[in-house]
Amino acid sequence: MNKYSKNLLTSASKIKLIATDIDGVLTAGEIIILESGEEIKVWNVRDRQGLTLLRKNLPEIKIAWITGRKSKQVELRAKEQKIDFLVQECKNKVTTLINIANKLDISLSEIAYIGDDVIDLGALKKSGLSVCPKDAVFEAKKISKYVSQYNGGKGVFREVCELILKSRKMWDDIIKKQL
Repeated sequence: MNKYSKNLLTSASKIKLIATDIDGVLTAGEIIILESGEEIKVWNVRDRQGLTLLRKNLPEIKIAWITGRKSKQVELRAKEQKIDFLVQECKNKVTTLINIANKLDISLSEIAYIGDDVIDLGALKKSGLSVCPKDAVFEAKKISKYVSQYNGGKGVFREVCELILKSRKMWDDIIKKQL
């Protein structure tokens, strides 16, 4: 039985950009700050595998990381994972989404946005596919088209990648190739 509604799958099938917050989505939102000021974040390997599967099967989909914070670790991870757009110290995520959409010549309805907190509300509301983690703030859950079965930092991004692949009827073939 498919856990995704027909409307959700239709929205997912149109996606050309996945934009996501970092703290609370790609990480659990916990930050360890060393005496040196260096930040340590814990990343989920399933999210990375989701990105790998998406890139292998739908390389035309672009990825944007949009965060209100600035971190050298985020910059290094983005470079390592060849993230198409990294915007740190972002104060207005809607404006950032519009700017990226204009660069890619796509509409906001072709953007999946994943966010968990108040700063993400505008981007969630404007995007074609809005997703939040299970432990997101109430307001994010209220306006998102889909609330992930996972908490932030525990595979939310991976679930969105799978949703997009399933919406294009690619998932079963990906699994068969692994067996």
